[in-house]
Amino acid sequence: MLMGGLRRLEYRGYDSAGVAVVGDDGTIATRKRAGKLKVLANDLTEAPLPGGSTGIGHTRWATHGGPTDANAHPHLGDDGRLALIHNGIIENFAELKAELVESGAEFHSETDTEVAALLIGREYRETGDLAEAFQRVVNRLHGAFTLLAVHQDAPDVVVGARRNSPLVIGLGDGENFLGSDVAAFVEYTRRAMEIGQDQIVTIRPDSIVVTDFAGEPVENREFEVAWDASASDKGGWSSFMAKEITESPDAVANTIRGRVSDGAVDLSEIARIDEVLGDVDRILILGCGTAYYSGMLGKYAIEKWAGIPVDVELSHEFRYREPVLSSRTLVISVSQSGETMDTLMAVKYAQERGATTLSVCNTQGATIARESDAALFTHAGPEVAVASTKAFVAQVTALYLIALRLAAVRGTQSTEALAELVDELQAVPTKLSQVIESSGQIAELARGMSDTRSVLFLGRHVGYPIALEGALKLKEIAYIHAEGFAAGELKHGPISLIEPGQRVIVVVPSPRAVDSLHKKVVSNIQEIRARGAYVIAIAEAGDAAVLPFADDVIRIPLAGGMFEPLLAVAPLQIFAMELAAAKGLDVDQPRNLAKSVTVE
Repeated sequence: MLMGGLRRLEYRGYDSAGVAVVGDDGTIATRKRAGKLKVLANDLTEAPLPGGSTGIGHTRWATHGGPTDANAHPHLGDDGRLALIHNGIIENFAELKAELVESGAEFHSETDTEVAALLIGREYRETGDLAEAFQRVVNRLHGAFTLLAVHQDAPDVVVGARRNSPLVIGLGDGENFLGSDVAAFVEYTRRAMEIGQDQIVTIRPDSIVVTDFAGEPVENREFEVAWDASASDKGGWSSFMAKEITESPDAVANTIRGRVSDGAVDLSEIARIDEVLGDVDRILILGCGTAYYSGMLGKYAIEKWAGIPVDVELSHEFRYREPVLSSRTLVISVSQSGETMDTLMAVKYAQERGATTLSVCNTQGATIARESDAALFTHAGPEVAVASTKAFVAQVTALYLIALRLAAVRGTQSTEALAELVDELQAVPTKLSQVIESSGQIAELARGMSDTRSVLFLGRHVGYPIALEGALKLKEIAYIHAEGFAAGELKHGPISLIEPGQRVIVVVPSPRAVDSLHKKVVSNIQEIRARGAYVIAIAEAGDAAVLPFADDVIRIPLAGGMFEPLLAVAPLQIFAMELAAAKGLDVDQPRNLAKSVTVE
């Protein structure tokens, strides 16, 4: 059961793993190994742990101390009678460690986690109660943490605590669960419960008690997980990334479903901030990595359709520059997991300064969604591969829906114009399926470029964020130099990178729009071809003007200008995946990366 949950959570961190079981013989047995989960699995196959009905497990993404057996979790306290696992960073661990060393404690790892294990073990010896020991310790810890612990004196108890780090409860029949994601226990139950900020939970087979850090009881919301365990399985695909790219049309359709009717957008989930939408004079969109690029596309849509000025910012830079916010500012955060620490702290900062906050999120029970004034869930289903694919198109779709809702509330588009835009958005899933089904050409190109050391990406207007996203995917999983540029910037420096044979992928805008940038981008292609570049163009069906100047052309179906990015991104995702696979790399678990960045 523990290993099955860890397999579903391995995308969160995979440089070491470990488990602890309170055995039927009344002792705690642990096993932990550096490396991916399969190293631990093989070890347990060769030498199984004693049987038991209470246990904890952990997959690690190293922060304090390298990925070694000693630094892997669980860590022990109370002379090996307590086992503890931890996600996050304890910022004041050094002073706490000094205190413990002075009292005679011995450390066996380089981690901040062992400090918590020894402190809770020490308090347990005084209180004889694991939850009370937690209360005494968690108030002394600074930073972000989720802690889970078991003690051999309490063989049917697991205690957990969270601050700025994810934790969710699974409600079973004669059994209960704790996990950093519902995927950990969805095989056994789809009933779940949120755990709020600065709360402690004690689970037993037949009971759940949640308190705040002071020990006062609290009530939390129960919810139903909208997908089952099979959704997080590979299902015969070569990789989770391949599976999730194929699921992208469904991710878009599911994000739209139930939110449009008769050509109008109905976002009942965010109705509580409806009155704010009409009074907003500025919007900030926050995100990191792929979520940031989806925010750039949201900016284009909101400004074009709703006429509101929009800035897009990296979450980790936002609060440190002391931005100017007011009650008429809407801050939209974008995070697939809803647990991205930088984004969470940026949302809290915005709220403290009076802004209204709206979360675009894919994960039920996520912290950012709960902390925001309103949330719009994307319904993309679980995304396991570290490199985001279907979540990206779902995020863009959600932002487009928000843009259309803003336009309706503010009266900046006629009913007829809104209906046409809604129709175009609803046509995206079918067109995106066509792109994915005809991806053989881009896959063949990618496989033929497995020894390529550098690829540049160019785009203009809404093609620019797609160029950035294409470059990020290639960096993430193929480990080669890749950069995305606004095509108009070529003359201002980047063209000096062009030399004979340099691969350049260009996202070409439609020539049909009145204000099309098509001719300018074709001119950019001519400039780089003249300097020896090998050009792969992503262009819409029927665009003949690009043919004389591109070495290869990947076609996408006709779509309105704002909707082309949702189609153009799929070939770039497939290109990165196929090139990485041709190099023999693990496309689902790239080195040094984890799916959810839950530390700053």
